Amino acid sequence: MIYYVSGQVTVLEPGLAVVDCGGVGYGCCVSAYTAGQLKLNQPARLYVTEVIREDAFDLYGFISREEQRCYTLLTSVNGVGPKAAMAILSAGGPQNFTLAVMTGDEKMLTAAQGVGKKIAQRIILELKDKIGGSNMELDFSTGTVSAPAQTGSAAALARAALQELGYSPAEISTALKGVSPDATTEEMVRYALRAMVMKG
Repeated sequence: MIYYVSGQVTVLEPGLAVVDCGGVGYGCCVSAYTAGQLKLNQPARLYVTEVIREDAFDLYGFISREEQRCYTLLTSVNGVGPKAAMAILSAGGPQNFTLAVMTGDEKMLTAAQGVGKKIAQRIILELKDKIGGSNMELDFSTGTVSAPAQTGSAAALARAALQELGYSPAEISTALKGVSPDATTEEMVRYALRAMVMKG
């Protein structure tokens, strides 16, 4: 099993990145999200998922473990193949995908090429619990018990989504400081992501 490939990016085209590992070029299918973070003739590490069929042996490369996990979740849904999964990740990366599932945003998913409304609904239905998962019961640990149910629910979903993206509870709490208690889940997640980007 190939866990990751690390080396110089020698070819960078739409949907494809070739990484030179000791003189061997590994061609990896990549999303626009990953491609946007790669530079030609610069070193990179891509986490790899192998897809083996009778007529093909494809490598799918991801810039982060979070993106790779999102791909695995997507392809676990009936009717979602590698191409559709990569299209969804290309449309907004793991952050927007996680946010779309947590908030039930079909439009964000159907913005991806080849993804219709029925598939989007199936993705949300099948993955919402997997993405929220056991984190949900931990979401109120830094909140107030007396918080209104609606606000607490939005905060809980936002925290769960951010934890799925790999952020620690401490980082999330810091990033959400100052956010309006009346904000929606989507607004809270975007606020936190902006704060983290600004922090560097």
